Amino acid sequence: MSLPPLFAELPEPFRERFDPEKPWELLGEALDEALAALPADAIEIPLSPDFHLAGDRIAIGKGTRIHPGAVIEGPVFIGRDVQVRPGAFIRGGCWIGDRAVIGANTEIKRSILLAGAAAPHLAYVGDSVLGVKVNLGAGTILSNFRHDGRDIAIPPGPHGEGPRIATGWRKLGAILGDRVKTGCNSVLHPGVVVGRGTEIYPGVMLRAGVYPAGSVVKLRQELEVVEVVPRGTAPGA
Repeated sequence: MSLPPLFAELPEPFRERFDPEKPWELLGEALDEALAALPADAIEIPLSPDFHLAGDRIAIGKGTRIHPGAVIEGPVFIGRDVQVRPGAFIRGGCWIGDRAVIGANTEIKRSILLAGAAAPHLAYVGDSVLGVKVNLGAGTILSNFRHDGRDIAIPPGPHGEGPRIATGWRKLGAILGDRVKTGCNSVLHPGVVVGRGTEIYPGVMLRAGVYPAGSVVKLRQELEVVEVVPRGTAPGA
């Protein structure tokens, strides 16, 4: 089974290491080697006591703005013209591409965000890859760990059909292709792979699986509105 198209182009540290049938492997040795190659100190913006940097091998490009209350742990690469908004937490082991947005009170853990990817509002991004110009709606959660602690296996389809793809990873979030969009308060379970250009509606709970490129994932629900008449106000009361 072939996975759907994900990324039109990857930055230099990952280009030669990308396996289109195992895109999660970018979060392994490829990410470790890219971060290990960073200089001990490559910060091209003025430092401020309003935000906190911890550890070493922290690279921050020109034009990046880090707002008060943000916490950034190394090793980490943050490209140019990135926005890191108040209260954001970037844990060690992340690669944040140019013009990305890390929103207020958003946590990023062991993840790769390509150019222009945005997690702008109250998101959790764990052990995930976000393609170019991915946008996560407010409150999106990219969950990365099964409750039973088992390795994450990915069904080849969205409905669990077919033999699962063993990843060998206990922690793995979502692999989102270029320009994927999630609606507010959507939750992606561990082991979700979404092809480029797909839109996920608000409130969707997306199970592990492979979702095709250029599709729309809708939430179908029924609403029941019951009119309640307060006591003593009904006719004849």
